[in-house]
Amino acid sequence: MVFAAAAVERAMKIQEVIMRALSGAITWLQAADILGLDPRSVRRWRARYDAGGRVALYDRRCLRPSRRKAPALEVQRILRLYRERFAGWNVRHFYRFARRDHAVTLSYSFVKLALQEAGLVRKGRARGRHRRRREPRACFGELLHLDGSPHAWLRRCPDERQVLLTVVDDATKRLLYAQLWPAETTAAVLHALQAVCTTWGLPIALYTDRAGWAFHTPTAGGPIDRTHPTQVGRALERLGIEHIGAYSPQARGRSERLNRTVQGRLVNELALAGITTRTTANAYLTERFLPDYDAEFAHPPADPTSAFVPLHGVDLDTILCEHEERTVGQDNVVVLERVALQLAKQPGRRSCAGLRVTVRRHLDGRHSVWRGTQCWGHYDATGLPLDGPRPKNARAHLAQEPRSRRRPYLAIPQTRRRLGPRLPIGPRP
Repeated sequence: MVFAAAAVERAMKIQEVIMRALSGAITWLQAADILGLDPRSVRRWRARYDAGGRVALYDRRCLRPSRRKAPALEVQRILRLYRERFAGWNVRHFYRFARRDHAVTLSYSFVKLALQEAGLVRKGRARGRHRRRREPRACFGELLHLDGSPHAWLRRCPDERQVLLTVVDDATKRLLYAQLWPAETTAAVLHALQAVCTTWGLPIALYTDRAGWAFHTPTAGGPIDRTHPTQVGRALERLGIEHIGAYSPQARGRSERLNRTVQGRLVNELALAGITTRTTANAYLTERFLPDYDAEFAHPPADPTSAFVPLHGVDLDTILCEHEERTVGQDNVVVLERVALQLAKQPGRRSCAGLRVTVRRHLDGRHSVWRGTQCWGHYDATGLPLDGPRPKNARAHLAQEPRSRRRPYLAIPQTRRRLGPRLPIGPRP
């Protein structure tokens, strides 16, 4: 019969105290104080020792299996499930899926201990010294964190790397936006802002790092130059959203912890679902991952009043887009990144050559040309007008476009005038 070390130590202590009381070294009241028992309990322990010796002093509950003991087959099933399907997952993520999809009813602490004892999960390292985190904002929408995390998100395509662009609320930790993009570009950030503003409204402030799309920084690690706003900075200023830049990763602790949590979960979930394309992954993010994440990590704000400002007719299409200043050429053509935009004749102007105009490239790929508050034309992604006749000089318009965007115009051969047989020169009959 094998007893635990604590039970053996307890029995030896009781035996020693009883023997000292029997020898008269201490009184029975002093023995009760040493053992922390009532005098009547000490007399029962003495009677048990006289009847059965030292073995009778062991806790008899150790001789019976616990009624809360986990079934061995269930423990083996959990370990086998982790080895075969969820290897590499953290315990909390695995426990959530195991309860939802595999009817695991054991407690989280027991599952974690079982995985650690089996050597499938490493024990967490001891935490460092105590640090006090910044208190979160009180209202939902008072401060949003926007960040991009480059990573090999599709495990089944290890050679591809994407950027996960996320927007999280500071007050509730709700993940408001999460999509995979080929790179962290201005267009990707503007798409994220449009999705958030359309769904929730205008936030009070936006917290980002000092990437090239966010701020203009003349010197590396130096201060931000607010006098030269980027495309995103101009859009945020137009919308009245405060743009806060972080000077270190530690300052963006909430977004950094979010990226670490998402990397530990999303990669495993996409691999488990067999997803191999970015489009399918984005659909999974919207339909499955975001609701599950908010259900587990989001919490109510300290102040139930929402800080999001309704749009009230704000035209996001003309604000959340790329603005570029250009000069109209002598042929009334404006060129933006090798896309030629042929201006139509404007009322009251013989020509638009030499004028400074604003070219907007919208999020859906369209272009528009503006002179102050007047719109001088809308164009598709290749530069063809959407609200007017097609340019007459189609060949000249095509020459301004890059070869990858040219459309296969049919070349019309020049017809030659057919001449009859030459007649001899002479007087007419």
